[in-house]
Amino acid sequence: MPEVIFNGPAGRLEGRFHPSKQRGAPIAIILHPHPQFGGTMNNQIVYQLYYAFAERGFSVLRFNFRGVGRSQGAFDHGQGELSDAAAALDWAQAISPEARSCWIAGVSFGSWIGMQLLMRRPEIEGFVSIAPPANRFDFTFLAPCPSSGLFVHGDQDRVAPIKEVTSVIEKLKTQKGIVIEHAVVEGANHFFEDRVDDLIGKVDAYLDKRLGNPPKIAIAARSD
Repeated sequence: MPEVIFNGPAGRLEGRFHPSKQRGAPIAIILHPHPQFGGTMNNQIVYQLYYAFAERGFSVLRFNFRGVGRSQGAFDHGQGELSDAAAALDWAQAISPEARSCWIAGVSFGSWIGMQLLMRRPEIEGFVSIAPPANRFDFTFLAPCPSSGLFVHGDQDRVAPIKEVTSVIEKLKTQKGIVIEHAVVEGANHFFEDRVDDLIGKVDAYLDKRLGNPPKIAIAARSD
């Protein structure tokens, strides 16, 4: 997949971009786990999410937050990373000006950033939030949540216990006009060790349901 460099608020940001061949295809932005705990755009879950959207006809961007890999800047405890995510969406929309809509997907810390971006950008019509650390970061800003989406958690997650996330999800489910789904991967910890295939299977099923079982597009090679 093509390597891209685009301008962020703290300097250049490094990413990988898969442009759809379909005119007006939707955009998906994939956000990686916590930069200070080894999170990068090459995280296995981020990588698999990237292709899950690409195979369904999306133009997909994954990138390194500031200070990660070849991205310039330094970790900013979430505020700067949210600005990075907004810049990534701006860049993807500039590349694909006819895009019908946008989705956001994030893993752990990335899910927290993604849900904040969701609140700020009305064009985001769907989300996938994986292992959101509701015990470590404040998710009360999701009131109301503007779009339907999927939360996925492992039942053996000790970093972000499932009960903390469930309380957030139950509040969101009371809203009219949106549908919040919650999938649990049995035997999975916060990093979904030995359970990534199960996780992606749940994401695949959700995307197919939301998107009306679109025909899958063969991606020539799953390697950069």
